[in-house]
Amino acid sequence: MRKSYVAKFLFIAFLGIHIPLIGLIVFILNFESAFSPTTIFILTLLLTLVATAITLLVLNNLMQPIKVMSKALNLYRSSKIVPNFLGEFDDEAGKLMQNIQSTVVENETLLQNKQDLIFLLSHDLKNYVENASSLAKIITDENVEEDIKNYAQLIIENTDKQSSFIEKFINFLKEEENIHRQEIQVISIDVEDLVVSLQENFDHKLNTKKIDLIIEKNIGIVYLKADKELLFRVLSNLLGNAIKFSFPESKILMCFTKNEKHFEIMIQDSGIGFENSKSEVLFDKFTKMSRRGTQDEKSTGIGLYLSKQIIKKFGGTFTAESEGINKGSKFTVKLKLY
Repeated sequence: MRKSYVAKFLFIAFLGIHIPLIGLIVFILNFESAFSPTTIFILTLLLTLVATAITLLVLNNLMQPIKVMSKALNLYRSSKIVPNFLGEFDDEAGKLMQNIQSTVVENETLLQNKQDLIFLLSHDLKNYVENASSLAKIITDENVEEDIKNYAQLIIENTDKQSSFIEKFINFLKEEENIHRQEIQVISIDVEDLVVSLQENFDHKLNTKKIDLIIEKNIGIVYLKADKELLFRVLSNLLGNAIKFSFPESKILMCFTKNEKHFEIMIQDSGIGFENSKSEVLFDKFTKMSRRGTQDEKSTGIGLYLSKQIIKKFGGTFTAESEGINKGSKFTVKLKLY
């Protein structure tokens, strides 16, 4: 029985059910005098309560491996901390924990090997692309026919795009890994400090496009399960996108609100917008909906995807809405208050 987790449960359940009956039989056999129905009822009730308490206590102890596994796996999912179950229990639950441990370690090793291979291939591919670009630049500097120079210039432009994409892809992998490994705890966020930092970072871009940023807030400090740097990064990405895709001399509304359960941040612009039916596509990796800004600003196509991953890690929601092309966009982040 010591090695069988199931047998332990069944044995405890059996005892818990039969303790009142066994106790009642023993009591009656050891006392020859007659008992009133009330006495037998009270005795049965007391024995049942005692048996129930003992059974629940023992079962709670037997559930300890399940609690340990659940806590460790939640920690692994949220912060990528590999669980360590080795040697804690020697029954079937222990074997299950060891199998989970082995599977997680094997998956982590496989993922790491694949990622290392991707980094290696990306690095080598980038070198080949840069070599081709360097050779094409040499051709443009030589005294050759104009057509050849034009072809060489096309090679340079295309290899530069390829190199930029590879660099973006490598940075994306690194950033995604950092987000998954970041440990999230309940912290205090000063909304006023957050707003001041955002204004300082985007004041120049706002002035350049003559965009009026309207901020609505009546909130001081909020307690969230989040990371300050990651949250600032999400809001920076949203405000940066709002500026990028807004028309000059327009307005952007940034609104901070809260109720008893949630803290909400909404950023709304009156820029180029999008088809509302395609709102979820905006959050795809390297989304095809990636576009240039109203003054030809570049867009990577991964900012919203990474931002949504961050908000999901915080346990919140991230949504996008638009009434259509050239009718503006609204992005809303909702986080649970603690």
